Amino acid sequence: MPKPARAEPRLTVVEAVPEARGRETLMRVWDPFVRIFHWSLVSCFVIAYLSRHDSAAIHHLAGYAAGGLVVLRVAWGVLGTRYARFSSFVRHPRTVFSYLRDIATGREARHIGHNPAGGAMVLALMAAMLATATSGWMMTTDRYWGVEWVGTLHAYCAHAVVILVLLHLGGVAVASLRHRENLVRAMVTGRKRAPEADDID
Repeated sequence: MPKPARAEPRLTVVEAVPEARGRETLMRVWDPFVRIFHWSLVSCFVIAYLSRHDSAAIHHLAGYAAGGLVVLRVAWGVLGTRYARFSSFVRHPRTVFSYLRDIATGREARHIGHNPAGGAMVLALMAAMLATATSGWMMTTDRYWGVEWVGTLHAYCAHAVVILVLLHLGGVAVASLRHRENLVRAMVTGRKRAPEADDID
């Protein structure tokens, strides 16, 4: 009498598809305009900063482009998509300081859009960048050509942007590590991990 065939063990979905173990649900957060603005502004500032002693034409063009991008971003902050609007990330200073305190104690919540500190940094960077572009333009006019305080202001504003960028990069690194999320990649793809129980959407 033939032996009955041995039943093969049934596989669960996770066992049958191993990559499902680490699969995350992603959602669209940053729209194309925000991403293009972000990386274009980075490029313009780097070009302007590196060309400040070598090529006036390139320096001026990059500076004007940076100023124009900031103006467009201000408009998009009012008219744009949900996470791009100022209303979604501009918070009262008390909220920002409270969030910074939570970072220091390791208790900060994950935000789907900009967190309060990140939102404050966006405003600071835009203001410093616009001030840099505006003071640079003033230096080319007949009224302010060769005026010392305008040149000094322009230099201080540019250095302020550098300092803010370094702080911004530090904040991105901390948030990426704390929340196990690559925020640089998110600003390229536009996608972040969908909200979980304790996240703030």
